[in-house]
Amino acid sequence: MSYNPQTGRFFMETRKTKVLLVLALTLLPLRMLNMGEVPVYPSMAEKASAAVMSGVTSTISQAVYTVQNTADVWVTAYASVPQETDSSPFITASNKHVQDGFIAANFLPFGTKVKIPSLFGDKVFTVEDRMSPRKVGFVDIWMPSVTAAKDFGIHNTQIVILSDALAGRLAER
Repeated sequence: MSYNPQTGRFFMETRKTKVLLVLALTLLPLRMLNMGEVPVYPSMAEKASAAVMSGVTSTISQAVYTVQNTADVWVTAYASVPQETDSSPFITASNKHVQDGFIAANFLPFGTKVKIPSLFGDKVFTVEDRMSPRKVGFVDIWMPSVTAAKDFGIHNTQIVILSDALAGRLAER
């Protein structure tokens, strides 16, 4: 802890605080996993872990996921316009404001995390919206513009449905 005479306040050294936070968020969840599970780490967690080893600090996501299931689906994209949504195009069916990483799917509960490895690598998406009931076997990715959604097109691929390993471990206790 250091003292700033100009403000008259104590403060923590930023580098030391960040390193401790990254270490705590990286190592604690890993220790809580069972040895039999195969964890899938978000790409930010992998980068942060490597950064700690090299002495560089980075922001980290504390979520650790395990593969729950896979599904073959059609993947499309949509934008926040009334023609593609409803009269409130920036609010999802789960009542959240749209943002990058949100997807619409009728066959998964809100909050479900998924990856689309063939199209997006390790990026984790969250189900926060719904589609027309006639769309069976589809996942719709939110895009910031109609042009981006049209350019994305349609793809038939496999998605990986994830579960939060840490949340499962804490619920068992």
